[in-house]
Amino acid sequence: MGPLTNAAEFVAAAFEVAGVAVIAGGFVLALVRAAVTRGTPGSGSAYVVVRNIFGRSVLLGLEVLVAADLVRTIAVAPTMQNLLALGLLVVIRTFLSWSFDVELEGMWPWKKREVELLERSAGVGSDADR
Repeated sequence: MGPLTNAAEFVAAAFEVAGVAVIAGGFVLALVRAAVTRGTPGSGSAYVVVRNIFGRSVLLGLEVLVAADLVRTIAVAPTMQNLLALGLLVVIRTFLSWSFDVELEGMWPWKKREVELLERSAGVGSDADR
């Protein structure tokens, strides 16, 4: 292995650690926020808080893990087998990300902008309402 390959392998490993840390840290943050929420009257369900915060951290963690796979496949070992494996991983993680996003937001990712524009034109959720 040359120095560039070693550096790329290090970067990929750093991304993997960061991705796992984002997911684990998001889980801890979600539990802490849920505990605080539970003690606050009228603040909503602790379950919803955990679900939203942890779901978003899983989405971010998956994106970071895809970056690790990209670096490792493209810079370290660009074989056809690794490229096919990367493609499969990206498809699976993209599907998971979309599934989580739909579960959290209640709509497809490409519909969010349309809904935001409709709400803005109807004056729903504007700063003047608060």
